[in-house]
Amino acid sequence: MIIEMNVTVTVDRDGSILAPVGLSTPAATCLGLEVNGADIRRVSCAALDQDALILTPRADQITLRYAFDAAPSQAPDAMFAAHDSRFTRAAPALTDEARHIVAQGGIEAMVAHVTSCFDYGHTNDRFYDDTDAMPQLCDITTGSCVDINAYLVASLRAAGVEAGYVAGYFIPVERRDHTTDMHCWVATREKGRVRHWDIAHHLKLGLRDIRDGINPKPGVRVAMSHSMGWTLPGVPFEDFKLLAEPIWFDAAGWARADCRFDLSGYDTLNSAQNQPVHA
Repeated sequence: MIIEMNVTVTVDRDGSILAPVGLSTPAATCLGLEVNGADIRRVSCAALDQDALILTPRADQITLRYAFDAAPSQAPDAMFAAHDSRFTRAAPALTDEARHIVAQGGIEAMVAHVTSCFDYGHTNDRFYDDTDAMPQLCDITTGSCVDINAYLVASLRAAGVEAGYVAGYFIPVERRDHTTDMHCWVATREKGRVRHWDIAHHLKLGLRDIRDGINPKPGVRVAMSHSMGWTLPGVPFEDFKLLAEPIWFDAAGWARADCRFDLSGYDTLNSAQNQPVHA
């Protein structure tokens, strides 16, 4: 059975929309993307070896239909490759700390330490705003999944661990066919073994004993893109943070799009994804 993630964007302003193209993982292979209601320009981020779409609306709604198969695909090497971005570049103090922690206890110790640095929540001012590298945290900080995972990826990469940031959607079991916004998680790779980590979902459930596995909360995930620190032709901003759901942009800045996110094929994706070993 084909798995479909359908994203419907309400066109309620002028400008262009940036959208991801979908990401293949060992749980599901992205078969392609069909767009209706917009003219399409496909552009490439050379540093991330990854494409995106610039959409020019020509209707009141734009629909993006992502098709997936439950057949496995390798996680892309580019997802784990370090590149220079302020979102994944660790400050010297964080680098020293991360190397010590990983040398003593491996990835699990680094994940446990990052967990101890955060309470889950959303803030207007993030601890890494206006910095050119990820700073070391010395006190418990409020952070979202985006903030926590940026800190974890920067820490792991500073310690020489292959780590990747994955952005997409989480569809909880109680909904099954829709979600409300994006989610992200972290993948690590050691000697070919890929593991996923989701500190934010553990914290939201009141759990601080973090285990590898992407679903401490029952549900499925649809990967849209990987990595932080995008630069794209036709987009007037360099080294922007991430790309998960469609977003408006113009020369003045970014604006969140009014989107609906619908999934078909929940059971198929759940069977393929929620296994003891996955990526």
